[in-house]
Amino acid sequence: MPLPRSVVLIFTLALWAGLPATSGTQPVAPTAPSAPSALTDRAAVRQAALDYVEALYEVDSTRIMRSVHPELRKYGYYKRDGTYRGTAMTYEQLRGLATRWNEDQKRVDPDSAVKEAVVFEVLDKTASAKVMADWGIDYLHLVKEDGTWKIRQVLWQSPPPGN
Repeated sequence: MPLPRSVVLIFTLALWAGLPATSGTQPVAPTAPSAPSALTDRAAVRQAALDYVEALYEVDSTRIMRSVHPELRKYGYYKRDGTYRGTAMTYEQLRGLATRWNEDQKRVDPDSAVKEAVVFEVLDKTASAKVMADWGIDYLHLVKEDGTWKIRQVLWQSPPPGN
């Protein structure tokens, strides 16, 4: 004799929700996993991306130290006199730039400047994201080491014409 539909539905919902399929009236909530969840990692990747932008906006090199790997590889294109030019930057150069780029808020107002971070993908060890900032668009590759997300590679360009 088949089980009534309501029993099958309750059992299916209990399995889907991760609850024990018991006949008791008080379900037991599932225990939290010991490893950080994908949502926590995603938030940490986004925060690293924002730290990268805010370090320059707020003249705070400690945010570079917190969010960028010391073996950073950064390369970008900016347009000057109608021609794109490429430039490389090391971790030390970026950290130094963060101490002066927006000194006295001469370039941007940190409260109103362009600042957007989009996380594309987060795996257990690597992640990718994009930031839009006053200087342009940066594509970031991050690595998780010792439980911390750090930017390892950056490819950027100044805003294209019309933006």
